[in-house]
Amino acid sequence: MKHKSVVAIGVCAAMLALLVGIALAAQDRYTLKVPNGLSFSEFTGYEDWQAITVSQADSRHVLRLILGNSIAIKAYREGIPGNGKPFPDGTKIAKILWEQKTITEKPFSVDKPDSVADTLKELEFREKDTKRFPDTHGWGYAEFDYDAASDQFRPIGNDAKCGAECHTIAAAKDHTFTVYPKR
Repeated sequence: MKHKSVVAIGVCAAMLALLVGIALAAQDRYTLKVPNGLSFSEFTGYEDWQAITVSQADSRHVLRLILGNSIAIKAYREGIPGNGKPFPDGTKIAKILWEQKTITEKPFSVDKPDSVADTLKELEFREKDTKRFPDTHGWGYAEFDYDAASDQFRPIGNDAKCGAECHTIAAAKDHTFTVYPKR
């Protein structure tokens, strides 16, 4: 009887160790941070933000869903940046990038096949904070590459400035390319 108890305790301990090992092996993406830049945790809940728009980058073969927090959505609805006003501090924008694939089943009578989102490729984040990011026109940037095989994210770049240079051509629109289309 004593031997069965020892075996049961041993089996339970082994199972607990296995579960702890699995839990530790799973990546907690909210601990990731771009060195000297934004952290993933600053965008907790981005999955539930409202859609601003979608875009397709043919050269990269990706589809993007662009989301905004409540501050971003309110600003867009007030006409920012098209009205010449800047986004307020606290504005956060997330871009979810997927590789695209062509669907073979045609759900509609169309001449050309549709492309749909397939494998997650990358997450891009922007945050407006004029005190924290004064040398990038108030915007901080972060990109996280996703590896589907390992189910892991990794930060891209080495600071919150990564992305600022590309947005300088949109200076008249508070360094923002994304528009909020009529709904």
